[in-house]
Amino acid sequence: MDYQYILDFFQQNLPRKIIVTIVIVLILSLIKFVIQKIIEKKISNLKNLYKITKINSYTIVAVGLILIGRMWFVGMQSIMTFLGLFSAGLAISLKDPLLNIVGWLFIFWRKPFEIGDRIQVGKLSGDVIDLSIFKFTVLEIGNWVHADQSTGRIIHIPNSRVFTDSISNYQGGFDFIWNEIPVLITFESDWKKTKGILYDIIQEFSKDIVKEAESQIKQAAKKMMIIYTHFTPIVYTSAEESGVLLTIRYLCDVKKRRGSTHEIWEKILDEFDKHDDIDLAYPTTRFYANNEGN
Repeated sequence: MDYQYILDFFQQNLPRKIIVTIVIVLILSLIKFVIQKIIEKKISNLKNLYKITKINSYTIVAVGLILIGRMWFVGMQSIMTFLGLFSAGLAISLKDPLLNIVGWLFIFWRKPFEIGDRIQVGKLSGDVIDLSIFKFTVLEIGNWVHADQSTGRIIHIPNSRVFTDSISNYQGGFDFIWNEIPVLITFESDWKKTKGILYDIIQEFSKDIVKEAESQIKQAAKKMMIIYTHFTPIVYTSAEESGVLLTIRYLCDVKKRRGSTHEIWEKILDEFDKHDDIDLAYPTTRFYANNEGN
């Protein structure tokens, strides 16, 4: 390979190429700025604004690379062999960044998640707040905070993790998840009455959610094999060591699990206060005296 030829190629009309490159960058930057201002005036929805802003940025960068590349690399057919070998070595040395780029393309093409979705990648859970070429960013939930609430930490995850870790999307099919609230009452309590009270509470809470969930699942079923036949809440009964366990199962908004649990428990406690034959259970030890022979 004639390396002097490569050097001469890049030095040819070098001042003109540099000036034209700077002019292209300035013009495209101005165009991006103007388009961004128009977008901000026309779009008020933050999620749509974020998506269109990203599209604007990627489009301007792509146009710039094409324009500048064509100017700098016209007539390079004679050195394509060199660049092929060079790019092969570069691919090996930059394996991880390239995997991140491929992961980024996969995310945009297959859409395992989008901005705003709540996801779990491996052991990390959070709400997706940004997506770039090399990484996506989530606002962490869980960890030391209970009931899927935010910890306030921002976690940056390499895009390549979409190929190596399982990804759980809380909102991939529809915006609701099943939540359960266990209510343990004593054996001496009237469990049938208690079950009726719990059922009335959860029915009232879920009346609007069930309709919305049915509508969303019909849309999701067009793309994925998601089949639910029952959306209405239910109360399950089982016996535990310390009492009768009544488990409420119901649909709730993905991001309102703790709030719904709080609201339902307050209603439960208010109702239980009205009945003397209903008591919450806790771990106990029972002793029985044998009076025979006395």
